[in-house]
Amino acid sequence: MRRIDVFNGDADGVCALHQLRLAEPATSELVTGVKRDINLLDRVQAGAGDRITVLDISLDSNRKGLLRLLEAGATVEYFDHHHAGELPQNPNLIAHIDLSAGACTSILVDRHLQGQYRLWAITAAFGDNLEKSARALAESEGLNETQTGQLARLGECLNYNGYGDTLEDLHFHPAQLYAEIKPYADPLTFFAESSAFAKLENGLREDTAMAAKLQPGLQEKRCVAYVMPDAPWARRVSGVFANRLASADTERAHAVLTPNQYGDFTVSVRAPISNLQGADTLCMKFATGGGRKGAAGVNRLPVTELEQFLASFKAQFSQL
Repeated sequence: MRRIDVFNGDADGVCALHQLRLAEPATSELVTGVKRDINLLDRVQAGAGDRITVLDISLDSNRKGLLRLLEAGATVEYFDHHHAGELPQNPNLIAHIDLSAGACTSILVDRHLQGQYRLWAITAAFGDNLEKSARALAESEGLNETQTGQLARLGECLNYNGYGDTLEDLHFHPAQLYAEIKPYADPLTFFAESSAFAKLENGLREDTAMAAKLQPGLQEKRCVAYVMPDAPWARRVSGVFANRLASADTERAHAVLTPNQYGDFTVSVRAPISNLQGADTLCMKFATGGGRKGAAGVNRLPVTELEQFLASFKAQFSQL
């Protein structure tokens, strides 16, 4: 029997896997990539008796690969909070799916484990910009403001590492970052001791200083959009930049568009924090779009569709 762990390369995917393997240690093959590399099940070959755990990638986007693996006899346990579509009816599929705006995959794993490694779920929730959910869990654990703030900084840095057009844009391959956190049951200890965290925080500080110099390409009453330069720092910081914009201006939607290797744009969208809905609806209007109600994106937006996207962006959020 083979064990295969398939996970998104952002904070939520990495922390979800870490919680599970702290609770259920296992030697497994790791399949991951940059945050927008979501069709991960296409890479997996498995058959009868093999066990696959899937974390933080859309079931609907991976439907073809999932059905192939189930038909081959593999058992798949699936944790996710993105658009799923209709769930396949197969006894080999164990699905933990919750699309509610306050959920992330690590919170679903936390429920499954009955809070056994909750501090890592809090870290991931902060990384996913789910501050309300993260703070509620932190309060349930009796954390003070200093501890909560440290988990917020850690979550943001882990999430920052997942953004990039290619693995070369990242400070750490997501599998390497998982290896860095694997020895730590307590994220506060990782925060205090890890040179990997220090490297990420320094990189994030430098990249956000560059982003702070940018001016919006679109600024309306209900929405703001930025078009980033074609540079590795811009690709790395795009997600954190979108989250920080959303947190600083909770009544408006935000979009960050970054040039990618295909000559298109990679798009990050954040719905207004005051009304977490509409991001997925907008992004799914475009061929490579998807996500969740509060935060979604388009993996490859052709340059020729830029004006169409901005018009749809304005229309979507002027209704809220």
